[in-house]
Amino acid sequence: MSRIQRRAVLAAAAGAATFGAAPARRARAQANTIKIGVMNDQSGPYRDIGGPNGVILAQIAAQEFGNNRGFNVEVVSADHQNRPDVGANIARQWYDQGVDMILDVPTSSVGLAVNSVAREKNKVYINVGAATADLTGPQCSPNTAHWVYDTYMLAKSTGGAMVRAGGDSWFFITADYAFGHALERDTSTFVRSNGGRVMGSVRYPFPATSDFSAFLVQAQASRAKVIGFANAGADTINCIKQAAEFGITRRGTKLAALLMFIADVHALGLESAQGLVMTESFYWDLDDRTRAFSRRVQPRLNNRAMPNMVTAGNYSGTLHYLKAVADMGVAASKASGIETMNRMKRLPVEDEAFGRGTLREDGRMLIPSYLFEVKTPAESRGPWDYLKLLQTTPADEAWRPLSEGNCPLIRS
Repeated sequence: MSRIQRRAVLAAAAGAATFGAAPARRARAQANTIKIGVMNDQSGPYRDIGGPNGVILAQIAAQEFGNNRGFNVEVVSADHQNRPDVGANIARQWYDQGVDMILDVPTSSVGLAVNSVAREKNKVYINVGAATADLTGPQCSPNTAHWVYDTYMLAKSTGGAMVRAGGDSWFFITADYAFGHALERDTSTFVRSNGGRVMGSVRYPFPATSDFSAFLVQAQASRAKVIGFANAGADTINCIKQAAEFGITRRGTKLAALLMFIADVHALGLESAQGLVMTESFYWDLDDRTRAFSRRVQPRLNNRAMPNMVTAGNYSGTLHYLKAVADMGVAASKASGIETMNRMKRLPVEDEAFGRGTLREDGRMLIPSYLFEVKTPAESRGPWDYLKLLQTTPADEAWRPLSEGNCPLIRS
């Protein structure tokens, strides 16, 4: 063989080795990378509750934890458009393409759809944004955890407080999908158990409604002492604004925003929102820990917003998941979503946003809930100083008892 021929053969062999090494390196990198998909509303009525800021807080948790523990963490995001079919398709594609955990997923109908896909694919799903308590009840899954709030907790705290304050007759304006139905159902249970009455309800098309005037007229005609808004986000804001335009509160009727966030208060302004009561499991100004956490992450959030319980929940859920991955190893965590969730349940939950918590066997994360009242403009000391604490419900009392949830994972 000539010298030129020998050189050509050696060059070809080197090229083949290089060509074969690149896929091998990519495969090793992928095997050592945990991929998290944040799915939420990026463009609709729940955008300001989670949306881009929910993605950012998941990214912050990933950067702070994963890249310092010997493995890489990648965060991707998508807009589910508040449609169960879109959410289920994204979840199926993500899991098939290597996403290990899906996070957030507001809109209960979408959350329930993703819950089924995660179980089918044996992957991890941490629900933060969807409220339906059915995720730890009849629809509970060994692959799913439910972080920070649900319809039972909201109904017990806000609904119970309104009844105790004399609001013993209710009319509901309800978003016509799983979340609205569950919130109306759970709040009605607490109203009746405290001696109150439900005078009626009306359900409106979601998310295609912005004019609530006809529904408010029906509510007012019922002569109920409380109008309960079983909705969230832009819908709640519009309901409260239009109720003020109708002068409903001047006639003595109380408004119950059964799910409200600090972003909603910010959008309404204290002049319109003052006096409303609301329940959260996180408030940036609750204590020294939450203040330090919020001021640390706020500069990275869109519009310099303060975190709320959903965006802070994305941070907390991501962090706890990655602790489980580090504890059991990347390969083992990728192999089984159920085993990863079991490890999450065995590990103590603790972070800057929520302090200490417990992940119960039905997937419910147990932390205290807090009942707040929106301050008057005169009481506020500055931007985002919107809430004053009325009462705290301890973690072991805030959530539906395990024995009452009808979760099929729990043996009677």
